[in-house]
Amino acid sequence: MEKEYVDFSNLDLNGIISKFKDMLESEDHKDLFANAEMAKSVFYKVLNVEKEKEGADVSLAEENFKELYGKYRQIRMAHVQDIEKEKEENYVKKLQIIEELRALLEKAEDVNHTFPEFRELQNRWRAIDMVPQAKAKDLWDTYQHYVEKFYDYIKINNEFRDMDFKKNLEAKTSLCERAEALVDEPNVVGAFKELQKLHDEWKEIGPVAKEFRESIWERFKGVTSVINKRHQAHFEQLKEEQKKNLDAKVQLCEKAEEIAAAVPQESGDWNALSKQMENLQAQWKNVGFAAKKENQKIYDRFREACDKFYNSKREYYANFKNVMQDNLKLKEQLCEKAEALMESEDWKKATDQLIQLQKQWKEIGPVARKQSDAVWKRFRAACDHFFDNKSKHFDKVDEQYSGNLALKLALIEEVKAYKVGDTREDDINAMREFQNRWNAIGYVPFKEKEKVQKEFNTALDMHFADIRSLEGEKKLNKFRRMVAEVKNSGKGDRGLRFEREKLLLKYRKMEQDIATLENNMGFFARTKNADSMIADVKKKISIAKEELARIEEKIRIIDNQFE
Repeated sequence: MEKEYVDFSNLDLNGIISKFKDMLESEDHKDLFANAEMAKSVFYKVLNVEKEKEGADVSLAEENFKELYGKYRQIRMAHVQDIEKEKEENYVKKLQIIEELRALLEKAEDVNHTFPEFRELQNRWRAIDMVPQAKAKDLWDTYQHYVEKFYDYIKINNEFRDMDFKKNLEAKTSLCERAEALVDEPNVVGAFKELQKLHDEWKEIGPVAKEFRESIWERFKGVTSVINKRHQAHFEQLKEEQKKNLDAKVQLCEKAEEIAAAVPQESGDWNALSKQMENLQAQWKNVGFAAKKENQKIYDRFREACDKFYNSKREYYANFKNVMQDNLKLKEQLCEKAEALMESEDWKKATDQLIQLQKQWKEIGPVARKQSDAVWKRFRAACDHFFDNKSKHFDKVDEQYSGNLALKLALIEEVKAYKVGDTREDDINAMREFQNRWNAIGYVPFKEKEKVQKEFNTALDMHFADIRSLEGEKKLNKFRRMVAEVKNSGKGDRGLRFEREKLLLKYRKMEQDIATLENNMGFFARTKNADSMIADVKKKISIAKEELARIEEKIRIIDNQFE
């Protein structure tokens, strides 16, 4: 009965275990011996695939298979021991046949008796199976020696001898034909194994006539050489393919090790690397076997890189769950803070605080998807509630601000229409009144604030300039009268020169003050509220320059007295 090869590739782990158990329990273990290693190989391939699936527990299946495989090894070991024992028994039996053949040669003259007995010994020899490999050649050589000696020295009549030679020639010619048919056999390994069987049969066939011995052997040897060369070429090609497969698998190992060495910090990066690793595993399955001594090593290397990556991934997600839980607590705390502010009417302070909370929210990492929407909606609802209230409040305020804007624009026109009089005190009081009325009017829309304030200040400044100009002119007229009095007094020119020196000192000091103010303006641009400060300084500089011009005019009035 021939061995039946079983296809395990379409079975799952339990299916493989069930089939393997059936073979163990069968009385005939030929199928078990033929399929055990294949069952083991397929089982562990399927097992490794299952292990890669998250949450899969295949430890029980692996334990059951190991137990069954252990029983198989015991059966196999016992079977091998039985075969070795049988080989030793066969060896003893064949030694006995050789002894009987040797004894037969001593009575070789009795052809009618010895030749059938010789045939019987040959038949018994062929019926006995294998002997220990280490003893096979010497045993065969000894047997062949006595067989040839029987043919060469026995005084058998030509008819028996020629009939036997002819029968042997026919048998060996048939073996040659069967061997020649193997030359075109697609299965090179199968052809080689079949040739070994033909060689075993050749050894069991007796000699042929001397004139055919060399030619028939050369024929058989020639076809043997062709098949052996095909077999050798096949394994050379297989060796080359295995080397290429090993190189390809080394590259896949290096890529897998590079992925395993990565330290992603984001879930998306882990997913991208997982796809890369899955792609490498798919490529691995399409690469053929490497040499037997390398194949398991390179597989273990690839498996180690894959295991390292997936272990790191599982560890990341285990830690990531804790991180997401912490993130949830932080976001819930922000929700509570936002809810505490949602009814506040301190609009600016609450707005700044909520904006800060929103920034903090963005800096907190993700939370679990099933909780993400709920906590975000809670936070958003608190923020929206506050800003909706703020919007409603300022909608009303805007109406009031628009009214205030109209009042301030009207006041600006009133200021522009004012005419400066002869009395400085009245003009100053009028300006103060304009300022008080301006301050009494409330806020205007923010985008108009700076513009109307500038227009108001400009209008006031024009009047203050006029007031200063009139006041200055009055002071100059008074100074002219004073100069004339000094000129006509007993002090004369000496008194005017003394007054000129005082004015000159004052002029130089004012020049220095103006230069200092202009120099300081360069620093205001780096400070907060720089525009307001610069405007104040510019006003001071303008007033100082007006005063400087008046001093210069006074000096000129004095100088005119010396012409």
